[in-house]
Amino acid sequence: MTKNRFKLGLKNYSLLIVSFICLASCSKTISYSKIGEGWSNNSINTVKFRKNALTTFSENQFIAYYDDESFLVLGKRKLNSSNWTTLRTNYKGNTKDAHNAISIAVDGDGFLHVSWDHHNTRLRYAISKKPLSLELGEEIIMTGKQEDKVTYPEFYNLPNGNLVFFYRSGESGRGNLVINSYDIKSKKWTQLQHNLIDGENQRSAYWQACVDTNGVIHTSWVWRETWGVETNHDLCYARSFDGGKTWEKSTGKKYKLPITLASAEYAFKIPQNSNLINQTAMYANKNGDPYIATYFKENNITQYQIIYLDNKEWKKINTKFRKTSFNLGGGGTKKIPISRPDILIDDTYKENIVYILFRDQERENKISLAYSNLNNNLPWKVIDLTENEVGEWEPNYDISLWSTKKELNIFSQNVTQLDGEGITKQEPTIVEILQIKNLKKLNNG
Repeated sequence: MTKNRFKLGLKNYSLLIVSFICLASCSKTISYSKIGEGWSNNSINTVKFRKNALTTFSENQFIAYYDDESFLVLGKRKLNSSNWTTLRTNYKGNTKDAHNAISIAVDGDGFLHVSWDHHNTRLRYAISKKPLSLELGEEIIMTGKQEDKVTYPEFYNLPNGNLVFFYRSGESGRGNLVINSYDIKSKKWTQLQHNLIDGENQRSAYWQACVDTNGVIHTSWVWRETWGVETNHDLCYARSFDGGKTWEKSTGKKYKLPITLASAEYAFKIPQNSNLINQTAMYANKNGDPYIATYFKENNITQYQIIYLDNKEWKKINTKFRKTSFNLGGGGTKKIPISRPDILIDDTYKENIVYILFRDQERENKISLAYSNLNNNLPWKVIDLTENEVGEWEPNYDISLWSTKKELNIFSQNVTQLDGEGITKQEPTIVEILQIKNLKKLNNG
């Protein structure tokens, strides 16, 4: 008996030592950089459709968020520095509506572009007065076309330094996708598409997009028939090789614009009432193949799913690591037990590692990371990146920094979200960056 107890004690001691080693390894790999206190009475600072909350240009990292008095705050630092310079601008947003998020980008000349405070409202947009400056000029128009009912503004960087700007014109269930293009030489915006995806006054397209290393714009979307999220259905796809002027299917067949329900390419058919979420994330690998992260029900459990193009064939992966069910329905910003996912890929060598960033009540609402090497077809592994919960946070990471250096910087803030557009009353919480320099080392640990 004594001998067995000794063996059991030795085994438990060994496990404890291993745990301490793992914690020590994670603590060395993960660090935090605190910026300031942000509005936390709803999820406006952390909604998934921010493009971007955080971005890097020429070794300078920029961030944007609303503070507790609803002022737009901008910040920047040199990479690898903990010293942030912040500026509370004179601009405010209607923070009671979590749709009214801030999106930023830096163009190829170093000018910061900021758009904020939209939910079927006029365009709000400004540019920094100087390159790498946080000081914004006056609010200005882009093209003056279709700028009275703007929702979901999103900037995307092109390799040549130019920008594209996506937004919805019109209301939920009856909105169209508008795309503007910014030229750094002329310093002017032009409207490329006034109605790229047409809901035909019966439905809306809720999209996500990415730009690959060759400058190809990939976009995918779900259709929504009404204001209710339960009417989301199907996953469609289009791409552009010329900065958004012309669009084609994955087969190379040119689209006749606008794209409609009947003409769209369907990457994966998903019926209504499937808990299919909208406005998630895309990433393209080094070959230009798009990967779309989303979630919907399969075998009555809502799972994170990957729809991707491989050798000109659409494929789907069910990650299968979730255990609990829930029902998704209604309108407004939802209080959901899981976040919408973000996606990143590391295919720098022969590996093909796909990562999903998410938050789940099953894991006590921590920031979590799921990953799998698609070359070996092994089950997905999941690790928690934080010890504390982050409420109804959704992921947003520095895409430019990951693309160039394979360093993962995540926008983090503990926020709450009531179902619909309700707000709570709580103290502001810290806006910080969760930093992982060597993601592969973390996984191996």
